[in-house]
Amino acid sequence: MLGCGGLKPFARIMITSRTLTIDDVPAGGRAAAGRPSRPHTSLFERPEAPIVAALLVAVLTVLALTTSRSAGLVAALWAPAGLAVAAWLRGGRSARYDWAFGGLLAAGFAAGNLLAGNTVLLTAMFTVANMIDVIAAVALVRRFAPRLDFNDARTTARFLVLAGGVAPLPAALFTAACLSASGASFGATFETWWFGHALSIAIIAPFILSLRRQTLSALRDPFRVVECVLLLGATAACALMVFTQQSAPLPFLLTPLMILVAARLRVAGASAAILIVAVIAILATMFGHGPMQLAVDATPAGRVALAQLFLLMGCLPALLVAALLQERDTLAGIARADQLRAEAASEGKSRLLANVAHEIKSPIGGIIGIGELWAGGKLGPVSQTQAEMSDMLVKTARQVETLAHDLLDVARAESGAVQVDLRSVDIPGLIEDVKRAVALQPEARNLRLETVSEGENLVAVADSVRLSQVLGNLATNAVKYAASGGVVIFRVLRAGDAVRIEVIDRGPGLTPEKQAQLFEPFNRLGMERSAIEGHGIGLALAKRLVELQRGRIGVISAAGEGAMFWVELPAA
Repeated sequence: MLGCGGLKPFARIMITSRTLTIDDVPAGGRAAAGRPSRPHTSLFERPEAPIVAALLVAVLTVLALTTSRSAGLVAALWAPAGLAVAAWLRGGRSARYDWAFGGLLAAGFAAGNLLAGNTVLLTAMFTVANMIDVIAAVALVRRFAPRLDFNDARTTARFLVLAGGVAPLPAALFTAACLSASGASFGATFETWWFGHALSIAIIAPFILSLRRQTLSALRDPFRVVECVLLLGATAACALMVFTQQSAPLPFLLTPLMILVAARLRVAGASAAILIVAVIAILATMFGHGPMQLAVDATPAGRVALAQLFLLMGCLPALLVAALLQERDTLAGIARADQLRAEAASEGKSRLLANVAHEIKSPIGGIIGIGELWAGGKLGPVSQTQAEMSDMLVKTARQVETLAHDLLDVARAESGAVQVDLRSVDIPGLIEDVKRAVALQPEARNLRLETVSEGENLVAVADSVRLSQVLGNLATNAVKYAASGGVVIFRVLRAGDAVRIEVIDRGPGLTPEKQAQLFEPFNRLGMERSAIEGHGIGLALAKRLVELQRGRIGVISAAGEGAMFWVELPAA
């Protein structure tokens, strides 16, 4: 489609059309729900959409050609292409629909050319070239960005590159080849066509496709309406100021404003702001105004090309910024929704654990009492076998009772019901108490328990009862798994502003994979079928209790080299 009649006017045809179908997903929306949002009918999805689109294409074609001819140039912003791509992508996807829509768009392009005064031959050529543009853009977008989700920065970048950059190339080659046979410059014709259509697809289509129901619903908030009007008004005012004077090159003033619009109004606002700047910049430059006139050695077409380069390099990146921010908003919403679900699930699990623990404690207490009466002969004469069985019954019941207490502690810790009384605690003395209690365990009979204190004033701020529970769990684990090592070492020292407690064994050690799972509740790291007893919640409980005391807990280990569990607490 030519601007100034004949072949010469085709020195610069700028067709800017960009296809952006933005699905504005509310925070925690589309991906968080795990299913696509409910479809709704838009203007472009109605039965009359192809006819309306064809009429608009014809009107925009006439306006673009008559405006460019009045300036003695070619259309530097080819709005019909952007509209056509956007309307097609938002419509149906069946073959019958594509044929009907394509035919009506071709009629719209042809009617616009004829009404603008082009010959039948030029009309036919430009209609074919414009349809090549539109069909290539639609095909590339459907193939490589089918979701048209401009909340996704990758999809946005693909659209800009493929639909805006690659799609106009075949039509530019076709038009340049046709017009060069009549004496026009092949290079100038190719550059003019490609530049104009690329900008159109990259500017106009995103604006049209971003006007969805979810986007417009945000305007129900009066504050958002005022903010939108102020920002877009400031963009228009700044663009008018920059492109109606030619005393200084000031287009760079628009770039930070475009970034601000992208940050506040996201994709829909950024595309609207880019379109406002594009219309003002192109029209002002075509009619001899603005800072591009400072390029005194450039032709009028060359000055328009400078304005187009400014739009490409100075304004379009704001669309990618907006897409990145919108993608971040969507992911943040998904994360918030997932966090709420996880917290609800954790709360339900904690209630279940507390209920189970309470239900277990009462009958287990009765079983322990009966077992002890049986073992003591209070229920009648007891044979050797019965005595052994009663001892086993009591031992097993006490294990279940311990599990119930641990479950209750875990439930309380996760629900925040555990209270800690932080006081100054003499750590070496507390370790001696823990060591004496652990030495009474059957597994510790053949082990040597050692205590090492490095330094003086090893006093930490902690809850002595809860810290004893933590160290007891660590020591019990060390005794269970260190039978082959022969020794368990309790070591305490200063580590900066903290007191560090280490429980060291010479057992089989832990691989890095097992260390990553060590503090997970009910995870016994594959030891379920071994002879070592346990239920996999001691370390998880220890971690939570240490954190409640404003401390840290961890492990240093390697397979075959034992393990060192450490706890660091604030020094008193």
